[in-house]
Amino acid sequence: MTTSETTSRTSFPEARGREKGYDKQPVDEFLARARASFEQGAESLTAADIRQVAFPLVKHGYAIASVDAALGRIEDAFAARERSSAMAAAGASAWVGHTRELAQEVLDRLSRPTGRRFDRVSRLRYGYRVAEVDLVTDKLARFLETGDAVTVEQVRAVAFRMQRGGYRETQVDAVLDAVVEVMLAVK
Repeated sequence: MTTSETTSRTSFPEARGREKGYDKQPVDEFLARARASFEQGAESLTAADIRQVAFPLVKHGYAIASVDAALGRIEDAFAARERSSAMAAAGASAWVGHTRELAQEVLDRLSRPTGRRFDRVSRLRYGYRVAEVDLVTDKLARFLETGDAVTVEQVRAVAFRMQRGGYRETQVDAVLDAVVEVMLAVK
């Protein structure tokens, strides 16, 4: 048995029963790439790259929650390194200014009227359930305005049901990614 076979069997628990999990080989390859990038600067990966990675779902794959938790920790490490590098290169005030601008841009989007915060898909297509997205975005707006308690893990774990004529998924996901970016920038 090779080392990679041993690693793939012990890295994460497998999905159980009929549940699908992440395909092991792409997960292992991405994690090896992320490790090389972080430790040796072998490849240029960013926290955003880690946040946006996706893996195929298969039977007997890695348990999704375990892999997602590990990716969250890796993203945190990359974000901390990026923050340190940016502050060293441009100074803390430039970093804070950039983060403040991004937070204001997100807050402007979240301050739109309920039901009209994002583009909607046609009535024949499915998008994120409007009421659920509005509820979450209200909480995120309060976080950005007053510092209400919200964790990065809570934002990463947000999931919405679908409805016909709902919010366009890509726009909602982009705003959630921006919120995570702001949160990691000030962590």
